[in-house]
This record gives sequence, structure tokens and C-alpha cells, in this order.
Amino acid sequence: MFSKPAKGSKTPVQIEPLPALAPAPVETRKAPPRVASLISSDITIEGGVNGDGELQIDGVVRGDVRVGRLTVGETGHVEGGVYAEAVEIRGRVVGAITAKQVRLYGTAYVDGDITHEQLAMETGAFFQGRSLKFQRPAPPQAAPVAPAPAAPAADLTLTARPVG
Repeated sequence: MFSKPAKGSKTPVQIEPLPALAPAPVETRKAPPRVASLISSDITIEGGVNGDGELQIDGVVRGDVRVGRLTVGETGHVEGGVYAEAVEIRGRVVGAITAKQVRLYGTAYVDGDITHEQLAMETGAFFQGRSLKFQRPAPPQAAPVAPAPAAPAADLTLTARPVG
């Protein structure tokens, strides 16, 4: 099975190359999923709430709320302005709402103006205020061509003379 080459024979030894190692996989770190922050039903906040993430309010906030995405639960109550990309309301908001997307569920109570791109309301939702459509700025247009200047008007001087 195994044999030694005879002494004195100079048989070249073949060395096989090591198998190429596959490059180590590059670990791509995925951002952890963003979990919504929660203000529970037994919490009252006096003052504003600011952030970029998602917030669910089941308690009371007396102040402005500025977040990326807001959900006001059935027991939630906001007294102040709401500014977000998307807003879902099942509870109560007394104040203006400004968001791209606003959805009022059947249990919603909103007393204030809503400025939006999209607004959806379920049957049973209460809304008192104005619905203002968010207007995206129009793309710049070519400047209108100004008309050629007209010839200057002749100066007229009128003199009033007493009649007679």
C-alpha cells in the first residue's frame, strides 16, 4: 500500500498546491429593525416630543409632537400640533396635524386643521376643522419672455383755463 522510493532514486516529488481559500464572506451589518416607542396609557407628558422614529401614544401628550411616524391609539390623547410623515389616529387629537399621509379610524376624534397629501377617513371618525391639501412646489419653468418695450408715450401737458 505504501511504498518508499528506492534509496538513491531521485524521483521528483510533486507538491500539489493547497486549495484556494474562498474569500471570507463580508459581513454586512443590517440595521436592527426600528421599534416604535410607546407612551403607555398611564403616562402623561407635559411638553413636546421630538424624534425621527416611530411613536405610538396610548397616554396623554400636552405639547407638540414631531416624529417620523405617529400612531395615536384608542386611549391616546394629544393636545398640540402634530408633525410627521405618516399619522394614524384612533384616539383624540386637539390641534393641527401636518403630514403627508393621514388616516382617521372610526374611533378617531380630531379637532383642528389637517394639512396633508393623502387623507383617509373611516365611517364614524369625528373631524372638525379644515382639510388643506399639501401642495408640492411646482417644478421650475422657463422664465416667460418679456414683451418688447413699447415706444415711450409723448408727454402731454394739459392746462386748464377759466371759461369766460
